[in-house]
Amino acid sequence: MNSEQWRAYTQDLLARVEGEDPAEVQGATPALLRERVAAAGGALRTRPEPNEWSVLELAGHIFDAEVYATARYRWVLAHDRPELPPFDQDLVATRLRHNEADAGSLLDAFEALRGANLELWQRTTPAERLRAGLHLEKGELTYETLFRELAGHDRFHLAQIERTLAAVAT
Repeated sequence: MNSEQWRAYTQDLLARVEGEDPAEVQGATPALLRERVAAAGGALRTRPEPNEWSVLELAGHIFDAEVYATARYRWVLAHDRPELPPFDQDLVATRLRHNEADAGSLLDAFEALRGANLELWQRTTPAERLRAGLHLEKGELTYETLFRELAGHDRFHLAQIERTLAAVAT
């Protein structure tokens, strides 16, 4: 994506949680994700289209985003304006073979990591939340923006899971 596309994407994610507490949105995600994975039943690994992700692959992507966010949060809080590398979500999903993962283990790991990140958020000060890093594709981002973006990312992909569930149920 070019810089305009990244800006639009970031604004979309932030708009999904505008006026809400991002920690509350993120705190609700593990249970919502578990519900959707359970609702998939036998279609958990079914892709609605060949180049689209299954429910389990979407859950894996949400977990991957949490892993990368974990590192970014800590780099921004501990270092002065660190570089924040991007990741290729399709490459990660393909090479980590999320569709072969044990759903329970993946959800347990996500829930534990999300809990640690929520606890980190709660113990940071308003000034610390304004610390920034330099994302190599998006430009300068504060810890607060990264945290809010991830809440919007949750909402985006939970909605995508709903669409996937509807598509594979037919």
